[in-house]
Order: sequence, then structure tokens, then C-alpha cells
Amino acid sequence: MNVVRVGFIELWVRDLERSLAFYQGLLGFRLERREGGVAYLRGYEELEWSLKLKEAPFPAVRALGFKVASEEDLSALKAFAEERGLPHALESDWGRPRILRLQDPFGYPLAFYFQAEKLPRVLQRYHEHRGPGILRIDHLNVFSPEVAEAVRFYREALAFRLTEYTEDEEGRLWAAWLHRKGNVHDLAFTNGEGPRLHHFAYWLPDALSILRAADILAGAMETDRIERGPGRHGISNAMFLYLKDPDGHRMELYTSDYLTVDPDHPPLRWSLNDPRRQTLWGHRTPKSWFLEGSPFLDLEDRPLPTRASSLEGMPQHVI
Repeated sequence: MNVVRVGFIELWVRDLERSLAFYQGLLGFRLERREGGVAYLRGYEELEWSLKLKEAPFPAVRALGFKVASEEDLSALKAFAEERGLPHALESDWGRPRILRLQDPFGYPLAFYFQAEKLPRVLQRYHEHRGPGILRIDHLNVFSPEVAEAVRFYREALAFRLTEYTEDEEGRLWAAWLHRKGNVHDLAFTNGEGPRLHHFAYWLPDALSILRAADILAGAMETDRIERGPGRHGISNAMFLYLKDPDGHRMELYTSDYLTVDPDHPPLRWSLNDPRRQTLWGHRTPKSWFLEGSPFLDLEDRPLPTRASSLEGMPQHVI
């Protein structure tokens, strides 16, 4: 079951036009297809769509998508779901004839695929680039009330590798960053009420692109969309800017982390109350960043109930 990388995210939004004004109009995503109340978008480096927006009665996250290495891997995942008794279903989407949707043991709505229609290469068609230059989807971050158990499952069952993690003085795991593609993470778990989405992130070309995004939002008088940043994380070393879309879904613009391709790459431990952990430099983190998230849907498109975490509280260095 060779998971290659994060592949896409599917969001429910209340007003597709308003969402497209944000993602396409301000951030410059390429709109590749629109069918009624559904839109498919991508970054300039991507050869496949990575963001699906669907107009719906309420905001939610329908699927967290991952690409696998072959159709055989997809079949192995289906057999794995059957063996473990995990809810699962096969479906198709535009350009993707076979998608396996399944709920993991913690409730997260995963979607795995291999075959995908390739879109025209536009990376070097710079005259068509808009906004700050969104390149590709980088990672997903989810709230979890059982971080240690979730990390164990993803490492043992799906062969994700741990790069960085946060512990308190009692050795309890509060957050973890796991990868498949060789950078800091494809998937991260953050302690909190869940299962919920914390954020999804897209890679930008460089640090100046992060500032360019902030300038674009300021020019459009949309600075209220900025929740946190710009700044640099201690965890991942990345430059960041966190935004809220018109439905409150949190998105991170992200760049300049580091390679973790060596199979013996040692995980980096952070103390929960180390002020450099979340922000190497920049403003302190707002409380909303630890509390607010997007609900998930089950395989029948019903909102998933959430559970509180037994780990209460948050780091000391917050606004």
C-alpha cells in the first residue's frame, strides 16, 4: 500500500461564486473545470486537480485525498479496509475513474487514487500565472483527540514516517508531523476536539511570495482573511501565512521547509511550551488557531460527530 503523497482536498462551500472569487480571483488558482455547483482547481506546478469545491448547504470537508503508486496499491487498500472492517466505497470523479473512499479507525474521510487525467503543463507559462503563484498542495493537518494512537496507526498500517513531534513534560504526544513524499509532512495531527480539519496547505515558490499574498489581500481590502502570519515556524522551518476562506476553512500558504528523504532521518522533538516551536519569529499564535476547525463528512455525506481530547489546555505562548 504505497502512498506517494497528499493528492487533493474536497471542500463543501455555501457560495461557489464567493469561494472562486477567493481561490481563483485573489490567490490565483487555475480553474480547470466547472460543472454547475462544482469546481476543480490546481496550482501551476500540478498536472492534476488538487482542490475541489462543491456548493452545499453548510461548510464541511468531504475527503482528504492521497495518491498511491499503482492500481495494485489501491486494491491492497480496499482489501485492508475489508479486513479491518473500515467503512469504504469506490467512486469516480472528473479525470479519476477509480477512487477508494474509506473512514480510518478515527473517523477521518480518506480518499485514495492512482489514475488521473493529466492536465497541460503550465509551470513555465509564467505569463498566465496569477496571484502569489500557488504551485502545489503540500499537506493536510487535522485535529485529533487521540494523537498518539492515530500516529501509531499511520506509521504501522500506512508506512508514514515521523519527522517532528511535540511532547509535554510527562511525555504525552500533543502533535506529530508525518510524511510520504520526502519533505516535513503530508499529514499532521494536532491535539484537540476531533476529528476535524485544522488546515490544508499549498506550496509557494519562495518567501517573497508569502509577502506578495499578504499584499494582494491588503490591496483587495481582505486582510480580515489573515488569521496568522507571515512568519517562520520552528517546526518544519517553513515560512507561512494562514488564511480563512469565506466559509471559515483554514488554508496555509507554505514554503521553504526541508528534505526528509533519508529512511533513517531522525525525528525532531519539541517541548510543548517552547516558544520557538510554532513561531521561530513573528507574532504569537491566536487562540482561534488551536480551537477552530472544519467538520468532516462520513461516507454518506453526513457530519461526523466529534470527541473532546483528554489532553486539555494549550501552549503558553498564545495571544
